[in-house]
Amino acid sequence: MFVTRVVVSGSRRESWTVVGDDAVVVAPVERFLSFLTDAGRSPNTVKAYAHDLRDWFEYLAGRGIDWAAVDVEDVAGFVSWLRLPPETRGKSVAVLPVGEYCSAATINRKLAAVGSMYRHASRCGLPVHASLSMWRPSGRRGGPRSFLHHVSKSKPTQAPVVQVRAGRRTPRTLTGDEVTALLAGCTRGRDRLLLSVLADTGMRVGEALGLRHEDWDAAECQVRVVPRDNDNKARTKSPVPRTIPVSSGLVRLYADYLNSEYGDLDSDYVFVNLWGGRIGAPLAYPAVYDLVRRLRKRTGIDFDPHWLRHTYATGLLRAQVPVEVVSVLLGHSSVTTTSTTYAHLTVADTRAALVRAGLLEQDAS
Repeated sequence: MFVTRVVVSGSRRESWTVVGDDAVVVAPVERFLSFLTDAGRSPNTVKAYAHDLRDWFEYLAGRGIDWAAVDVEDVAGFVSWLRLPPETRGKSVAVLPVGEYCSAATINRKLAAVGSMYRHASRCGLPVHASLSMWRPSGRRGGPRSFLHHVSKSKPTQAPVVQVRAGRRTPRTLTGDEVTALLAGCTRGRDRLLLSVLADTGMRVGEALGLRHEDWDAAECQVRVVPRDNDNKARTKSPVPRTIPVSSGLVRLYADYLNSEYGDLDSDYVFVNLWGGRIGAPLAYPAVYDLVRRLRKRTGIDFDPHWLRHTYATGLLRAQVPVEVVSVLLGHSSVTTTSTTYAHLTVADTRAALVRAGLLEQDAS
């Protein structure tokens, strides 16, 4: 089986689907992925679902299992199958790998994709095995009850059939010196502005690539992130527009870029091709990845552009900016997402908090 890109007829929208070994689209997967595309989900999200569901149907095909008749044991077997190296998954004899091929977080992501597909199939009236959606009361025995417990205690909540215990992943961040070194490693104003936008606003790469000149408010020192369809396929993950205050230094960097490199180009996009490809066309993801590779080699810093977002958020929280404000600036769907993602206080952070609370004395050194 393989994942392939498709273009929605009559539009510029991109989607993905899974094709079986018989060269026929896998119908239940296509139905679910089409739903995600129609619902406005990012093509990158749909692509990730496609790869996860391809694994699920490869597993089922190798065992001759009907997708609509699976049970809990089949899901548990899928977890064991994912842990095997790909070259051994089709073997009839079990192989004990050294370590695990898929991490717990990856396995849980794939299980979530499978569960989402089955819930969608069930809502569409398709006959699927009831065990794929296990229900349990929302109230937990012995624990604190929520304010609306009297309303919600009788309502069921969905829980995964199988879930792997995964350790919390600490977001990777950069030091101030590393950020400075990366900016100094940029030989072009456009590239320096791009990295500065990521570092000073916490934007995702797709959000930065989708910026238009109209999104910059130089007088108020702020930049607006607007969800829209972009020619370079850049996407904003959040469906809600947001405005981010920026420093006057970033505004000056933007102005310098327009004067020194952008010139008289007629384009709505801020970041465009200036030295290669179609001049004036919006900069695309591959160009950013090329820039990252060059900077890694030039500076010796092994980084990912998303680390700049993590660095921005961590810096705000360490400066005691309320988590509610950080959540809005990052465009998170909820405060819970922010607090869960950035719950990585170091010993130094903890000590500083205790000193501020008067519970510890300031270290004289």
